[in-house]
Amino acid sequence: MRIAIGSDHRGLQVKERVVELVRQLGHEVVDLGTHSPESVDYPDIARQVAGPVGRGEFDRGILVCGSGIGMAIAANKLPGVRAAPCHDEFSAEMSRRHNDLNVLCLSADMLGARLIDRMVEIWLSTEFEGGRHARRVEKIRALEQEFLGEGGSGGTSCR
Repeated sequence: MRIAIGSDHRGLQVKERVVELVRQLGHEVVDLGTHSPESVDYPDIARQVAGPVGRGEFDRGILVCGSGIGMAIAANKLPGVRAAPCHDEFSAEMSRRHNDLNVLCLSADMLGARLIDRMVEIWLSTEFEGGRHARRVEKIRALEQEFLGEGGSGGTSCR
């Protein structure tokens, strides 16, 4: 698979570790930054990774920030993206099996190296089950299209 990976400054060390792990697992990796400990804004990195994943330019993406939450929020604003923070082996597996998650968001501050390695391995090797879950993922896509059809307003205007 072709995997895009990015982090903010808080996730830099974890990202570098994950890049090497994903390569060792035999996948092509594109590291989209950050590449220094200088402060960067996580929405910018989320856009760089998740945007191309949503457009099909990469098979999957991995984002790292302090909690994984900010990256997930930002990534989910982009079309075609299903991102979530996972915090254990079960959530990593089920995010793929039932939700066809295409962007894994990780916490640099709350997870240990061994757990991160295991979660990434599980997430990359788990296939989407389809079946009743495919119907639900399709409903998520329909919600996104409905939103985009409204000009991306995301709601009603206040008058």
